[in-house]
Amino acid sequence: MTEPASAYPTTAAAGPESRRTLAILVDNEPGVLARVVGLFSARGYNIESLTVAETDARAHRSRITIVTRGAGPVIDQIKAQLGRIVPVRKVVDVTLEPAGLERELALLKIRSSGQERVEALRVAEIFRARAIDTTRESFIFEVTGASGKIDAFIDLMIPLGLIEVSRTGVLSIQRGAEGA
Repeated sequence: MTEPASAYPTTAAAGPESRRTLAILVDNEPGVLARVVGLFSARGYNIESLTVAETDARAHRSRITIVTRGAGPVIDQIKAQLGRIVPVRKVVDVTLEPAGLERELALLKIRSSGQERVEALRVAEIFRARAIDTTRESFIFEVTGASGKIDAFIDLMIPLGLIEVSRTGVLSIQRGAEGA
């Protein structure tokens, strides 16, 4: 079975695609998020994950973290175009930084009973997931870590009664004493 064709032009000729996490520091102004997301939309770039929050209330600065995929030249073009948006102060490709850290939070609702319930608790313990709500028929687990860890936890919970997932999207920061 073939995948449906995309409405956007593909960039297969630009080389192999890789997953990239971009941290974008911006002035916290009305419309800045729409401008950043509009850049992706207008050029047919996909956003796999998007998080944004104010990080410095006194300076009115926010941090936008976007996970996208593309070949090297495409990612370079995205970074250059982001840098030209007026409220954008800095664009950092966290994926390429040796000091870069990425984490994600997920909440998973599991409906189970009997042996599946016991197994769900065992798996949660292995993944250091925390039960934040429990009833006789269900659990809600909170798990934090790299996206691959979250994906693996979800895969193991599917046969144990997974009924709902909510994910935050990727957050990133760099190790060390320097700020972005």
